[in-house]
Amino acid sequence: MKKLLLTGFEPFLDYTVNPTMKIVEELDGENIAGYQIVGKVLPVDFNQSGKLFLSYIEEVKPEAAVSLGLAAGRYKITPERIAINFKDGAPDNKGHKPVDEPIEKAGEPAYLSTLPIRKMVERLIQNGLPAEISNTAGAYLCNNIMYEGLHLASVKQLNMPTGFIHIPASHELGIQHGSIPSWPHSDLAKGIRLCIEAMAAE
Repeated sequence: MKKLLLTGFEPFLDYTVNPTMKIVEELDGENIAGYQIVGKVLPVDFNQSGKLFLSYIEEVKPEAAVSLGLAAGRYKITPERIAINFKDGAPDNKGHKPVDEPIEKAGEPAYLSTLPIRKMVERLIQNGLPAEISNTAGAYLCNNIMYEGLHLASVKQLNMPTGFIHIPASHELGIQHGSIPSWPHSDLAKGIRLCIEAMAAE
């Protein structure tokens, strides 16, 4: 059976839980549409998360890699179209705050997702879940991981669909913060399953 590396992140900033972490832990070991899911949680650490992600690819040797991130404030599940070669944004969990740093000094300025993001969005909507393609993954850890995976696949010429999906906050976070849109955990997990099914249909 084909393997799919699915990653999420630990809690960060003032988000005391991270729904991507819960989804990855829940789906780890599942078989979805012909993929065996290998779930891994990454630290919110600019210096370590990319290295760890690449080590997981080397260890698992997956046929596909999908990374998840929390986009608190978004109303929809949003597969990302592009990753840029920059680290920037708020401090990570170690307090490190890069400014305009390249992820890969000799890397391309940007990479486009190799996931079937349009088909993912269509499948989500067909199943009653709001979704749209996002044209910015920001420059924080989510963009960093997306870029690292696409850069590796490009340099090593891996036939490995790779990309990133941002999800809204869970109700747990919505209650804590009071003013951000939120979804039930069950719908967030269902959405990721549907995205994986869309990949398998390719």
